[in-house]
Amino acid sequence: MSETRLTVEEIGLPAVGVDAGAGPYGITTGPDGALWFTLVHAGSVGRLTLPAREFGFHDLDAPDSGPTVIAPGPDEALWFCRTRDHSIGRIGTDGALRQFALPGPESGPYGITAGPDGALWFTETTANRIGRITVDGEVTGFPLPVPGAFPSAITEGPDGALWFTQNQDDSVARITTAGEITSFRLPTKGAAPVGIAADARRGTVWFAEIGAGAIGRITVSGDITEFPLPDTSSRPHAVAVDAAGACWFTEWGANRVGRIAPDGTLTEASLPTPASEPHGLTVGPDGALWTALESGALGRVTASDQR
Repeated sequence: MSETRLTVEEIGLPAVGVDAGAGPYGITTGPDGALWFTLVHAGSVGRLTLPAREFGFHDLDAPDSGPTVIAPGPDEALWFCRTRDHSIGRIGTDGALRQFALPGPESGPYGITAGPDGALWFTETTANRIGRITVDGEVTGFPLPVPGAFPSAITEGPDGALWFTQNQDDSVARITTAGEITSFRLPTKGAAPVGIAADARRGTVWFAEIGAGAIGRITVSGDITEFPLPDTSSRPHAVAVDAAGACWFTEWGANRVGRIAPDGTLTEASLPTPASEPHGLTVGPDGALWTALESGALGRVTASDQR
């Protein structure tokens, strides 16, 4: 009988050119085969090439703009939310930067993903809306029917719609490209879902219940399964699904990374540096899982079967 073991390696940001506490936050794989990540406290976007592991950094026009979640767009560029100055950013693989202001004085964009319609879709936590932006910068907003829902992360679902978490409503919701919204109440009160990712092959969507210390899974028809973690105070934050259908997640409050196999088997691993604050998570171009550690590093996690 074999069991899965997780191996974690930390790659610290270079001391030169990066302020202490810059805070890697969101992370994704870019169209150029490199890892791209946001530095939430420095107002910068970083890039790590593989396998050379060479870092590059691109400062934004506002150090306090608070870049958070980042995702590849349909235009071979990276798009990200500038949470603190209420705008959407775009960076080309050549480093060219653009900024798109959102309507209204405060919107608090946080999660972002490419949609099936060739546009980017994002959450507006403060404005309680779902936003859509074309690659030319045209913005449309869709107000949520639940007041104060605090939409957080968003992903393209396996059904041609967008799925997102409603952190303060203890629900997961679905919005079609036409703007029709359906909400699904979670079984656990105080679940406070945040991260979300789809498994297109299996027709499901996974999400993290930061308030309940659990990982959830929902089918496109709304059937929900919850997987409570051994440490209910671990505060799972981000999720990603690999090619094998396993759901990976960061445990922000417990300094761990975890994995739930398709059969429901749970494996967890502690991060080498105490209080490293793992946030964003992505499947890297090398097949490993990569996480952004706000303490000042990127983490690379692999799974292997041990007999």
